Amino acid sequence: MYRFSNTVIGFLNLFTLLASIPIIGGGLWMARSSTSCESFLQTPLLVVGFVVLIISLAGFIGACFHVAWALWVYLVVMLFLIATLMGLTIFGFVVTSQGGGVEVPGRAYKEYRLQDYSPWLRNRVKDPDYWRTIRSCILGSKACEKLVSWTPLDYLEKDMSPIQSGCCKPPTSCNYNSATVVPQDQDCYRWNNAPTLLCYECDSCKAGVLEDVRRDWHKLSVLNIVVLVFLIGIYSIGCCAFRNTRRAETDYPYGENRMTKVRPRWDYYWWRWWRDKREQLY
Repeated sequence: MYRFSNTVIGFLNLFTLLASIPIIGGGLWMARSSTSCESFLQTPLLVVGFVVLIISLAGFIGACFHVAWALWVYLVVMLFLIATLMGLTIFGFVVTSQGGGVEVPGRAYKEYRLQDYSPWLRNRVKDPDYWRTIRSCILGSKACEKLVSWTPLDYLEKDMSPIQSGCCKPPTSCNYNSATVVPQDQDCYRWNNAPTLLCYECDSCKAGVLEDVRRDWHKLSVLNIVVLVFLIGIYSIGCCAFRNTRRAETDYPYGENRMTKVRPRWDYYWWRWWRDKREQLY
Protein backbone atom coordinates (compact mmCIF):
# COMPACT_ATOMS: atom_id res chain seq x y z
CA MET A 1 0.00 0.00 0.00
CA TYR A 2 2.89 2.33 0.76
CA ARG A 3 4.39 1.98 -2.71
CA PHE A 4 0.96 2.20 -4.29
CA SER A 5 0.21 5.43 -2.42
CA ASN A 6 3.41 7.06 -3.57
CA THR A 7 2.78 5.88 -7.14
CA VAL A 8 -0.65 7.52 -7.06
CA ILE A 9 0.83 10.69 -5.56
CA GLY A 10 3.54 10.79 -8.22
CA PHE A 11 1.04 10.43 -11.05
CA LEU A 12 -1.25 12.96 -9.35
CA ASN A 13 1.42 15.64 -9.41
CA LEU A 14 2.55 14.67 -12.88
CA PHE A 15 -1.00 15.00 -14.25
CA THR A 16 -1.59 18.37 -12.61
CA LEU A 17 1.79 19.48 -13.92
CA LEU A 18 0.67 18.53 -17.43
CA ALA A 19 -2.76 20.13 -16.88
CA SER A 20 -1.10 23.50 -16.23
CA ILE A 21 0.51 23.49 -19.68
CA PRO A 22 -2.71 24.05 -21.70
CA ILE A 23 -3.76 26.79 -19.25
CA ILE A 24 -0.47 28.62 -19.77
CA GLY A 25 -0.59 27.92 -23.51
CA GLY A 26 -4.10 29.35 -23.76
CA GLY A 27 -3.09 32.51 -21.94
CA LEU A 28 0.02 32.93 -24.08
CA TRP A 29 -2.04 32.35 -27.22
CA MET A 30 -4.40 35.17 -26.23
CA ALA A 31 -1.50 37.46 -25.24
CA ARG A 32 0.53 36.86 -28.40
CA SER A 33 -2.35 36.83 -30.88
CA SER A 34 -1.89 39.43 -33.59
CA THR A 35 -5.42 40.79 -33.12
CA SER A 36 -6.13 40.19 -29.43
CA CYS A 37 -4.90 43.29 -27.60
CA GLU A 38 -6.71 42.98 -24.29
CA SER A 39 -4.97 41.40 -21.30
CA PHE A 40 -7.58 41.63 -18.55
CA LEU A 41 -8.71 38.02 -19.13
CA GLN A 42 -5.53 36.28 -20.24
CA THR A 43 -3.37 37.73 -17.44
CA PRO A 44 -5.29 35.97 -14.62
CA LEU A 45 -5.28 32.83 -16.76
CA LEU A 46 -1.49 32.97 -17.05
CA VAL A 47 -1.12 33.55 -13.30
CA VAL A 48 -3.30 30.53 -12.46
CA GLY A 49 -1.42 28.37 -14.96
CA PHE A 50 2.02 29.24 -13.61
CA VAL A 51 0.90 28.76 -9.99
CA VAL A 52 -0.50 25.32 -10.86
CA LEU A 53 2.80 24.49 -12.56
CA ILE A 54 4.93 25.54 -9.57
CA ILE A 55 2.72 23.88 -6.96
CA SER A 56 2.51 20.65 -8.96
CA LEU A 57 6.27 20.58 -9.31
CA ALA A 58 6.64 21.09 -5.56
CA GLY A 59 4.11 18.34 -4.88
CA PHE A 60 5.92 15.98 -7.23
CA ILE A 61 9.20 16.57 -5.40
CA GLY A 62 7.46 16.08 -2.05
CA ALA A 63 5.96 12.80 -3.23
CA CYS A 64 9.35 11.50 -4.33
CA PHE A 65 10.74 12.11 -0.83
CA HIS A 66 7.55 10.76 0.83
CA VAL A 67 6.83 13.99 2.73
CA ALA A 68 3.18 13.85 3.84
CA TRP A 69 3.01 17.47 5.04
CA ALA A 70 4.24 18.68 1.64
CA LEU A 71 1.38 16.80 -0.01
CA TRP A 72 -1.06 18.30 2.50
CA VAL A 73 0.12 21.82 1.61
CA TYR A 74 -0.12 20.90 -2.06
CA LEU A 75 -3.72 19.72 -1.71
CA VAL A 76 -4.76 22.85 0.22
CA VAL A 77 -3.23 25.16 -2.38
CA MET A 78 -4.74 23.10 -5.20
CA LEU A 79 -8.17 23.53 -3.61
CA PHE A 80 -7.79 27.32 -3.74
CA LEU A 81 -6.51 27.12 -7.31
CA ILE A 82 -9.50 25.05 -8.42
CA ALA A 83 -11.82 27.61 -6.82
CA THR A 84 -9.92 30.47 -8.49
CA LEU A 85 -10.00 28.86 -11.93
CA MET A 86 -13.69 28.07 -11.53
CA GLY A 87 -14.43 31.68 -10.54
CA LEU A 88 -12.38 33.02 -13.45
CA THR A 89 -14.20 30.75 -15.90
CA ILE A 90 -17.63 31.77 -14.63
CA PHE A 91 -16.64 35.44 -14.61
CA GLY A 92 -15.39 35.18 -18.19
CA PHE A 93 -18.66 33.59 -19.28
CA VAL A 94 -20.69 36.35 -17.62
CA VAL A 95 -18.76 39.32 -19.03
CA THR A 96 -18.48 37.86 -22.55
CA SER A 97 -22.04 36.55 -22.85
CA GLN A 98 -23.20 39.73 -24.59
CA GLY A 99 -22.07 41.12 -27.91
CA GLY A 100 -21.82 39.85 -31.44
CA GLY A 101 -21.78 41.58 -34.77
CA VAL A 102 -24.54 43.25 -36.78
CA GLU A 103 -25.07 42.17 -40.37
CA VAL A 104 -24.34 44.86 -42.98
CA PRO A 105 -26.58 44.62 -46.08
CA GLY A 106 -24.57 43.78 -49.18
CA ARG A 107 -21.36 43.14 -47.22
CA ALA A 108 -19.58 39.95 -46.11
CA TYR A 109 -18.30 41.50 -42.89
CA LYS A 110 -20.12 42.54 -39.74
CA GLU A 111 -19.98 45.76 -37.73
CA TYR A 112 -19.93 46.00 -33.96
CA ARG A 113 -21.58 48.36 -31.48
CA LEU A 114 -20.04 49.17 -28.13
CA GLN A 115 -23.40 49.31 -26.32
CA ASP A 116 -23.97 45.61 -27.09
CA TYR A 117 -21.25 44.49 -24.67
CA SER A 118 -21.27 44.15 -20.89
CA PRO A 119 -20.79 47.32 -18.78
CA TRP A 120 -17.62 45.91 -17.20
CA LEU A 121 -15.95 45.43 -20.58
CA ARG A 122 -17.12 48.84 -21.81
CA ASN A 123 -15.66 50.57 -18.77
CA ARG A 124 -12.34 48.85 -19.33
CA VAL A 125 -11.89 50.07 -22.91
CA LYS A 126 -13.22 53.55 -22.09
CA ASP A 127 -10.35 54.12 -19.66
CA PRO A 128 -8.01 56.51 -21.58
CA ASP A 129 -4.79 55.00 -20.20
CA TYR A 130 -5.93 51.47 -20.91
CA TRP A 131 -7.14 52.32 -24.40
CA ARG A 132 -3.82 53.99 -25.20
CA THR A 133 -2.09 50.68 -24.58
CA ILE A 134 -4.62 48.77 -26.69
CA ARG A 135 -4.32 51.31 -29.49
CA SER A 136 -0.55 50.83 -29.58
CA CYS A 137 -1.09 47.09 -29.75
CA ILE A 138 -3.45 47.44 -32.72
CA LEU A 139 -0.98 49.67 -34.54
CA GLY A 140 1.76 47.14 -33.89
CA SER A 141 -0.35 44.28 -35.25
CA LYS A 142 -0.56 46.05 -38.66
CA ALA A 143 -4.09 44.75 -39.10
CA CYS A 144 -5.14 47.80 -41.13
CA GLU A 145 -2.20 47.63 -43.52
CA LYS A 146 -3.73 44.52 -45.07
CA LEU A 147 -6.67 46.61 -46.33
CA VAL A 148 -4.57 49.25 -48.12
CA SER A 149 -4.52 47.29 -51.39
CA TRP A 150 -8.23 46.44 -51.31
CA THR A 151 -10.41 47.59 -54.19
CA PRO A 152 -14.04 48.75 -53.76
CA LEU A 153 -15.09 45.29 -54.94
CA ASP A 154 -13.05 43.69 -52.16
CA TYR A 155 -14.99 45.69 -49.58
CA LEU A 156 -18.17 44.17 -50.96
CA GLU A 157 -17.02 40.56 -51.21
CA LYS A 158 -14.35 39.96 -48.57
CA ASP A 159 -14.77 39.40 -44.84
CA MET A 160 -12.97 41.36 -42.13
CA SER A 161 -11.86 40.62 -38.62
CA PRO A 162 -13.60 42.57 -35.82
CA ILE A 163 -10.50 44.75 -35.43
CA GLN A 164 -10.40 45.56 -39.14
CA SER A 165 -14.13 46.23 -39.33
CA GLY A 166 -14.14 48.58 -36.35
CA CYS A 167 -10.74 50.30 -36.52
CA CYS A 168 -9.64 50.39 -40.16
CA LYS A 169 -12.65 52.03 -41.82
CA PRO A 170 -15.55 54.33 -40.93
CA PRO A 171 -18.99 52.80 -40.35
CA THR A 172 -20.67 51.75 -43.59
CA SER A 173 -23.59 54.07 -42.84
CA CYS A 174 -21.38 57.19 -43.05
CA ASN A 175 -22.08 59.49 -45.97
CA TYR A 176 -19.30 61.95 -46.83
CA ASN A 177 -20.64 62.97 -50.26
CA SER A 178 -23.88 64.61 -49.15
CA ALA A 179 -24.14 68.33 -49.82
CA THR A 180 -26.42 68.83 -46.83
CA VAL A 181 -25.48 68.14 -43.24
CA VAL A 182 -27.41 65.16 -41.89
CA PRO A 183 -27.12 63.53 -38.46
CA GLN A 184 -24.71 60.61 -38.56
CA ASP A 185 -23.01 58.19 -36.21
CA GLN A 186 -20.41 59.96 -34.05
CA ASP A 187 -17.79 57.58 -35.39
CA CYS A 188 -18.28 59.16 -38.81
CA TYR A 189 -16.81 62.39 -37.42
CA ARG A 190 -13.96 60.58 -35.63
CA TRP A 191 -12.69 58.98 -38.83
CA ASN A 192 -9.42 60.28 -40.26
CA ASN A 193 -7.54 59.12 -43.36
CA ALA A 194 -4.15 59.38 -41.64
CA PRO A 195 -2.69 55.86 -41.21
CA THR A 196 -1.91 56.50 -37.55
CA LEU A 197 -5.42 57.80 -36.79
CA LEU A 198 -8.04 56.05 -38.98
CA CYS A 199 -10.87 55.07 -36.63
CA TYR A 200 -8.75 54.11 -33.62
CA GLU A 201 -10.71 56.49 -31.38
CA CYS A 202 -14.09 55.24 -32.61
CA ASP A 203 -16.52 53.30 -30.44
CA SER A 204 -16.68 50.76 -33.25
CA CYS A 205 -12.96 50.09 -32.81
CA LYS A 206 -13.41 49.49 -29.09
CA ALA A 207 -16.33 47.19 -29.89
CA GLY A 208 -14.14 45.30 -32.37
CA VAL A 209 -11.52 44.71 -29.67
CA LEU A 210 -14.19 43.42 -27.26
CA GLU A 211 -15.59 41.12 -29.93
CA ASP A 212 -12.13 39.71 -30.52
CA VAL A 213 -11.73 39.09 -26.78
CA ARG A 214 -15.19 37.49 -26.62
CA ARG A 215 -14.37 35.05 -29.42
CA ASP A 216 -11.00 34.13 -27.93
CA TRP A 217 -12.50 33.55 -24.50
CA HIS A 218 -15.26 31.32 -25.86
CA LYS A 219 -12.62 29.20 -27.58
CA LEU A 220 -10.78 28.82 -24.27
CA SER A 221 -13.92 28.15 -22.23
CA VAL A 222 -14.12 24.53 -23.39
CA LEU A 223 -10.48 24.01 -22.43
CA ASN A 224 -11.06 25.63 -19.03
CA ILE A 225 -13.99 23.33 -18.27
CA VAL A 226 -12.05 20.22 -19.27
CA VAL A 227 -9.08 21.28 -17.11
CA LEU A 228 -11.41 22.01 -14.17
CA VAL A 229 -13.02 18.57 -14.34
CA PHE A 230 -9.59 17.00 -14.66
CA LEU A 231 -8.17 18.89 -11.66
CA ILE A 232 -11.18 18.08 -9.48
CA GLY A 233 -10.81 14.37 -10.27
CA ILE A 234 -7.07 14.50 -9.58
CA TYR A 235 -7.71 16.37 -6.31
CA SER A 236 -10.13 13.65 -5.17
CA ILE A 237 -7.58 10.95 -5.92
CA GLY A 238 -4.96 13.02 -4.11
CA CYS A 239 -7.04 13.10 -0.92
CA CYS A 240 -7.21 9.30 -0.92
CA ALA A 241 -3.52 9.06 -1.67
CA PHE A 242 -2.71 11.45 1.17
CA ARG A 243 -4.68 9.30 3.61
CA ASN A 244 -2.84 6.20 2.45
CA THR A 245 0.49 7.98 2.77
CA ARG A 246 -0.25 8.96 6.36
CA ARG A 247 -1.14 5.36 7.09
CA ALA A 248 1.99 4.09 5.36
CA GLU A 249 4.20 6.36 7.49
CA THR A 250 3.44 4.18 10.53
CA ASP A 251 5.16 1.23 8.77
CA TYR A 252 2.16 -1.01 9.39
CA PRO A 253 0.27 -2.52 6.45
CA TYR A 254 -3.38 -1.66 6.19
CA GLY A 255 -5.56 -3.96 8.33
CA GLU A 256 -2.78 -5.17 10.64
CA ASN A 257 -3.21 -4.77 14.38
CA ARG A 258 -0.89 -1.98 15.52
CA MET A 259 -1.30 -2.74 19.25
CA THR A 260 1.73 -4.62 20.59
CA LYS A 261 1.22 -4.08 24.34
CA VAL A 262 -1.62 -3.19 26.62
CA ARG A 263 -0.57 -1.57 29.80
CA PRO A 264 -2.69 -2.94 32.70
CA ARG A 265 -4.88 -0.61 34.66
CA TRP A 266 -3.58 0.68 37.99
CA ASP A 267 -5.88 -1.70 39.98
CA TYR A 268 -5.06 -4.83 37.99
CA TYR A 269 -2.31 -6.06 40.28
CA TRP A 270 -4.31 -5.26 43.44
CA TRP A 271 -7.28 -7.31 42.28
CA ARG A 272 -4.97 -10.15 41.29
CA TRP A 273 -3.33 -10.14 44.72
CA TRP A 274 -6.72 -10.08 46.43
CA ARG A 275 -7.97 -13.02 44.31
CA ASP A 276 -4.89 -15.11 45.11
CA LYS A 277 -5.30 -14.45 48.83
CA ARG A 278 -8.95 -15.45 48.71
CA GLU A 279 -8.13 -18.72 46.97
CA GLN A 280 -5.55 -19.51 49.64
CA LEU A 281 -8.07 -18.95 52.43
CA TYR A 282 -10.64 -21.26 50.89
